[in-house]
Amino acid sequence: MSKAGPKRMLPHGTVDTHFHLFGPAAHYPYAGGRSYTPVDAGLDAYLAMAARLGISRAVIVQPSPYGTDNRRLLDGLAQSPIPMRGVVVVDDSVSDSELAAMHQQGVRGIRINLVFSAGQGTATAIDLAPRLRALGWHIQFLVDVSDWSGLRETIAGLGVPAVFDHIGHVPAERSVDDKGFKDLLSLLRDGLAWVKLSGTCRMTQALVGPPYLDVRPFFDAAIAANRNQVIWATDWPHSSIQVPLPDDGDLANMALDWIGSDATLRKSIFVDNPERLYCFQPA
Repeated sequence: MSKAGPKRMLPHGTVDTHFHLFGPAAHYPYAGGRSYTPVDAGLDAYLAMAARLGISRAVIVQPSPYGTDNRRLLDGLAQSPIPMRGVVVVDDSVSDSELAAMHQQGVRGIRINLVFSAGQGTATAIDLAPRLRALGWHIQFLVDVSDWSGLRETIAGLGVPAVFDHIGHVPAERSVDDKGFKDLLSLLRDGLAWVKLSGTCRMTQALVGPPYLDVRPFFDAAIAANRNQVIWATDWPHSSIQVPLPDDGDLANMALDWIGSDATLRKSIFVDNPERLYCFQPA
């Protein structure tokens, strides 16, 4: 959780493209078969962190402990005083009317989780892609791309934008020359994928930090592949990680340092690119 703001303010109109809401469990019960049970992390706590960092818009992402019960996310969208979008988890039984209602509430994509239990698989993505295309939605993947054989072929065949969490979730001990990561970069270069510059604490092998210097080659490679298809996120509240809980101000400082002094690039990553993907009004 953030104790302070970044040393340099994030650009005006910054969008945090990935955070979660949890609890209270008595009101929003968790799914059976989940991989972890999180601590409560409510909207007020998120908004306080966002204000400290200078985040003015955000995207709530459905976490795996809720399965396909999106009520916590949808309530967050309805209650937020700042503009927000949502990425939900559904299965192929979802009706067109349910999708349309969620679109009106601010949802702009579905999430396919191949890392934690209680998520949905690639078959769901393939089945739903034509219906998502009609809505202008995308499919967000939480997956270690180094373990995904046939990544490029699957994504190219979807016909909808694909968004990859946490720079492809590749363990940092694997090189940027890993075949799965190179496939992700090729999708990025071709404009078939987006990459979230987030979750560095999930990739690192470091026991302390940030900065997670072993992750930087992946971060830099994604930007170099296509600066117009990368977006930034906090990944607040950093649930189910294997390293000490990072400070959100430190993570923002790390991203700002790694992106560098190019103001146009910063605005693209923090503001312009996510506006385009999530259909926010221009800041």
